[in-house]
Amino acid sequence: MGVVADTVLGLGGEVVGVIPQALFDREVGHPGLTELYVTSSMHERKAKMAELSDGFVALPGGVGTLEEIFEAWTWAQLGFHAKPCGLLDVDGFYGSLAAHLDHAASEGFIRSAHRGMLMVESDAETLLDRFEAYVPPTVEKWIGEGET
Repeated sequence: MGVVADTVLGLGGEVVGVIPQALFDREVGHPGLTELYVTSSMHERKAKMAELSDGFVALPGGVGTLEEIFEAWTWAQLGFHAKPCGLLDVDGFYGSLAAHLDHAASEGFIRSAHRGMLMVESDAETLLDRFEAYVPPTVEKWIGEGET
């Protein structure tokens, strides 16, 4: 995250960070951000990020990255927000995950309308264009005849 923040700042952009106090106390926080919110917990951090954001993009990352994008996607599926969610598939990083999600949808574990809510693109501009055009699906009834 620090490399991305430094690059954006170096190009004259603005970077807003949200970090829980426990991580900030360990000197993990970036000192040069445009704006930095320090929260009391990870739960408060995610709620603040959701409040501040227009959408959610996961760059290649680990367990925390996956947890956060899946939670944002789940919130969208539940109708808690109508913001786009996506994976930036740098060098095929998310290809296997996207294939697994497609498989889960084909097996009936994820509705196709909900699967489509998590966009996957290898090109950032294409992903942002899709975000701009995003309209959340309307799913009237989640479980119907023949569905589980």
